[in-house]
Amino acid sequence: MRAIEIREPGGPEVLTLTTRDKPAHGETELLIKIAAAGVNRPDCLQRQGAYPPPPGASDIPGLEIAGEIEAVGASVDGFKPGDQVCALVAGGGYAEYCTVDQANALLAPAALTMTEAAAIPETFFTVWHNVFQRGGLKSGETFLVHGGTSGIGTTAIQLAKSFGATVLATAGSEAKCTAMRELGADVAINYRETDFVEAVKEATGGKGVDLILDMVGGDYITRNYQAAAVEGRIVQIAFLRGRKAEADFALLMTKRLTHTGSTLRARDVAFKAEIARELRKHVWPLLSERKVLPVMDSIFPLDQASAAHRRMEDGDHIGKIVLDMS
Repeated sequence: MRAIEIREPGGPEVLTLTTRDKPAHGETELLIKIAAAGVNRPDCLQRQGAYPPPPGASDIPGLEIAGEIEAVGASVDGFKPGDQVCALVAGGGYAEYCTVDQANALLAPAALTMTEAAAIPETFFTVWHNVFQRGGLKSGETFLVHGGTSGIGTTAIQLAKSFGATVLATAGSEAKCTAMRELGADVAINYRETDFVEAVKEATGGKGVDLILDMVGGDYITRNYQAAAVEGRIVQIAFLRGRKAEADFALLMTKRLTHTGSTLRARDVAFKAEIARELRKHVWPLLSERKVLPVMDSIFPLDQASAAHRRMEDGDHIGKIVLDMS
């Protein structure tokens, strides 16, 4: 099969098209002929040598795929060859074939194209776990997401609105703010022109927001504490501005805040399976009716994976970047 490998740690140019053996599937696994694979920022970190795959995972980058099942393991129940699926994988997505445990795969919504289906797993699994399971977002609450035009951000805006929250989101241009409003954000904040803390307080009558999803870190940590309401929650999923910072922890105490965080890639099959079950129940009906959709920024052929990473890292994208295997 064709696949992309990381020749050595470095820039996008180290992504190299190569030939690998087709992977062998296990007893509970599906062998998927990949139609499309999502590109995510963790893939860029892996390419740089900063985010190695967990033990036992493929060294080929790529965390989300969509395609057709070619073969199933002897203990697989509920899937059959020919089914179109999307799946969250721990690695191996930038290739023509990949294996995944059946518990981490879902039938692709029939209303979506394969490239759209490939844009679902990493972002929807991440948002569902961190916003709804870990963050506990409820209808009627206020929710702030930083990086509102990223794959995570566009997904978080749509799902939070669908489940009854008031949504605030930050981005770095007026064009991106317009895109966030079109997705349903009640308040779009251009952080290059406006202090998001002041904008949040103005929008909430000084109360602050109930939940913040942050992928920025650095100096945003104390500012998130300032923007949060009393008994507010902050969920950390990345550190684009650095994982070390000075923070005013007095606010953590006086506001009785909860600051938590998580990573998803290294969690076991059973953990991800529970997220998949909840997505199937609560989110798949929305996708099937196209009430919620992955926002598609751009599609690249497999041999242009380097260009896809450059697009990711230039910061101008709105929504998802996908590799097409055809």
